[in-house]
Amino acid sequence: MRLTRFLMHWKNKKPHGHVYRGKNRIVLEPTMKNLLDIRLDLERQERNMLILRHPYLTLEQSHGHMKDLKEPINFKHLNQAARNIKFNKHLSWEQQLGHLRVKDCWE
Repeated sequence: MRLTRFLMHWKNKKPHGHVYRGKNRIVLEPTMKNLLDIRLDLERQERNMLILRHPYLTLEQSHGHMKDLKEPINFKHLNQAARNIKFNKHLSWEQQLGHLRVKDCWE
């Protein structure tokens, strides 16, 4: 009876922790879907490598193709410049407090 109990317990005992990771894991057998996915992945990689081996333009054609393009406009600096024109004007104390001199006479 003890031997039967031990054998039945040992048969159904699962590994510690995550069942499909680590040292004592359960390794799944590959299915036909897995094999098909691997085959499709390898075919895709081969198509990509073919494109990389035979580019559309040669090295001579691709050299200097960016010369005609102008330098891109930096809108951040444009906006900062416009904001500085509006708000960062240098004002002296006399200009800031000029509205207090209303009652001063000219002579």
